[in-house]
Amino acid sequence: MWPDISEHITKATGETFVIAEQQAIGGGCVNAAFIVSDSHQRRYFIKTNLSSLLGMFDAEFDGLLEIGRSNTVKSPTPVCVGSANNVAFLIMEPLSIQKSQDGGIGLERLGTKLAALHCVESQLFGWHRDNTIGSTSQINRQTDDWAAFWCEHRLGFQLRLASQNGYGGSLLSQGELLMSRINAFFASYQPRPSLLHGDLWSGNYAINALGEPVIFDPAVYYGDREADIAMTELFGGFSPRFYSAYNDAYPLDSGYSVRKTLYNLYHVLNHLNLFGESYLGQAERMTGQLLSEVS
Repeated sequence: MWPDISEHITKATGETFVIAEQQAIGGGCVNAAFIVSDSHQRRYFIKTNLSSLLGMFDAEFDGLLEIGRSNTVKSPTPVCVGSANNVAFLIMEPLSIQKSQDGGIGLERLGTKLAALHCVESQLFGWHRDNTIGSTSQINRQTDDWAAFWCEHRLGFQLRLASQNGYGGSLLSQGELLMSRINAFFASYQPRPSLLHGDLWSGNYAINALGEPVIFDPAVYYGDREADIAMTELFGGFSPRFYSAYNDAYPLDSGYSVRKTLYNLYHVLNHLNLFGESYLGQAERMTGQLLSEVS
């Protein structure tokens, strides 16, 4: 596939590019990744998967463009997408990144810039196209009803998929009961359709060599900004300086402390569907906790 990738880069950039070296990059659980360079030391970052998943990369390309147009938090500039020899690929600019080890100024800047991203708004919740969350389909049909959107295209979609995967029973019945009471979580809170990263856990941000925050691997749509903040807390949380900077720039509503579980249930259900039964108990506990808030 490398000659085809060289050709795609040449066509997209208008500059002849011939791959002289490719290096596999570890760390991803969905795609393979590589850094390629030519004899002039020009470099690109490439994600690959099965050619049947070209649509996933095409949607990610659009998501990166959407974030880039916001002129807020940095994300990789996409170059092109394509397929060759049964392999789909997404080509992006390479980033010189490093994880912040001290919860320092880089994460503080991320909090401020994410707040700016969330100030970019649409008329409707959803997006102009569907995409994926991990490798799971994510439906983004546009609507002005956030609670209905979250029920149908987030919780409902994942619960139906869980039932197909053999995790129906109590999880499905309790989940359906939760969805029937969804409006109670928004009785005194009116979400706005903010531009979201959509999959913002600690593995999808970094600090570059200049100390600037970078976000990547998005699952973009317009939704309640609390959904992005909630996911930052799901797997251990970001640093206190991140949350302080975010709240200084764009304070969260007091009801967030309850709704964050509603939003993270979506991701736990997705992990159940992707990775299996080890997430079932957590999904059931979260559903029970949410029902206790609205019983």
